[in-house]
Amino acid sequence: MADGTKTKKTKSAAAAGTSQVQSLSRALLLLERLAASDMGMSLTDVAGSLGLAPSTAHRLLNSLRSHDFVDVDDTQGLWSIGVNAFSIGNAYLKKRDFIAQARPFMKRLVAETGETSNLGIVEQNSVVYVGQVESPQTMRMVVSLGSRAPLHASGVGKALLSAMPRKDALEIIRKTGMAAFTAHTLIHPSQFELELGKISQQGYSLDDEEQFEGLRCIAANIYNEYGEAVAAISISGPAVRVKWERIPMLSALVMDAAREVTKAIGGRAPKASRKPEAGN
Repeated sequence: MADGTKTKKTKSAAAAGTSQVQSLSRALLLLERLAASDMGMSLTDVAGSLGLAPSTAHRLLNSLRSHDFVDVDDTQGLWSIGVNAFSIGNAYLKKRDFIAQARPFMKRLVAETGETSNLGIVEQNSVVYVGQVESPQTMRMVVSLGSRAPLHASGVGKALLSAMPRKDALEIIRKTGMAAFTAHTLIHPSQFELELGKISQQGYSLDDEEQFEGLRCIAANIYNEYGEAVAAISISGPAVRVKWERIPMLSALVMDAAREVTKAIGGRAPKASRKPEAGN
């Protein structure tokens, strides 16, 4: 009899543990959904996006709200990310010291070029934007911090891939695929390998309308003390302003900014990059 009772208690504890893990997983997915929403989400939308019963979603939301991870606008009934979620996300930014160090140089790039400056890293085989200083121009590129971009079709992604061992970079591209976003996107591995070699030689990458028609991006890598590329700094703007004849001058400014951020964080480039020549 005692053994039977013990078995029941063990099964009950295991079931409770499974339920807790499931609730935690759902709560984290819920936070991701809210973080991706600019205007907030209704209870119905939250529940529907996760395939949950409204009562279950409401219970999770209230639990997160009690710890200030989410907030609700009672007048509209819209749920959004709370201050504690921001604090935790901000702790990640503090850990990545180059983000704060890069900002003055990004501001200078915007002043010098008139275009938006972005800072990106590689995370889970895609570019994640972790910093931005917007152009004052009416027509400009704007991305949300934390948003992702394809490695093979973005200036930041191409720059960071060029700093990896070529075998590793091509393996990532093989896994992620080379989707064609525009007629200019590089979609053949052999062609992309040549592009990576060119970037390594000249010290900067160019997204020539490869992700979005009419948008060009120039990027260069930031290195840590071990000579590893930890991020890339870039400028992005419409092709009507980022003209071919301006690319040598603009790329030099981007590379200068990348070198200065590298120096500010105590890093070192693996080797000096060649200055771009007119017409390249």
